[in-house]
Amino acid sequence: MQVLYIILGALVALILGLFVFSLYLPSRLKIERSLVIQARPEVVFHEVDTLRNWERWSPWHQLDPNMKIVYGEKESGAGAGYSWESKKRNVGRGSLLITESRPYEFIATNINFMDHGSSKGYFRFEPAGEDTRVTWGMEMTIGQNPARKFLGLLMDKWVGRDFERGLQGLNRAVKS
Repeated sequence: MQVLYIILGALVALILGLFVFSLYLPSRLKIERSLVIQARPEVVFHEVDTLRNWERWSPWHQLDPNMKIVYGEKESGAGAGYSWESKKRNVGRGSLLITESRPYEFIATNINFMDHGSSKGYFRFEPAGEDTRVTWGMEMTIGQNPARKFLGLLMDKWVGRDFERGLQGLNRAVKS
């Protein structure tokens, strides 16, 4: 019986310790990846600014080529958007809207993951000699929920890997 109390006490201490630790974890996430792409800024910018092009390089489009995509009336620039729906759990459903588009410099997006919240995405385009440094980033608020905060620790690895694949795909798309 004494062993059971020790195990229960250790479990309570562990749970309490994890809860206290979670108080120090950030409630906002910022995930960012960059790649120098062998093309001029205007070429890379137009590839990203035109949403139909994402089917050629976006990592999520590659995960489910059969996902249903509905584009808005605008194809590019601020106000352009699309919604998607996939039967694959890791793609899910949601919508994306370009909220700001500064030619050859910056694109900002709002991404709604429906039941999983929303985030702000962005692309920065910086000349790097004859090439372009493209930075793809995302910021989101995860709140104070301890479980979501611990999950947030893994988001950089998961989403960052997708951004890396997407930037590599973008590099291939602008070369072809």
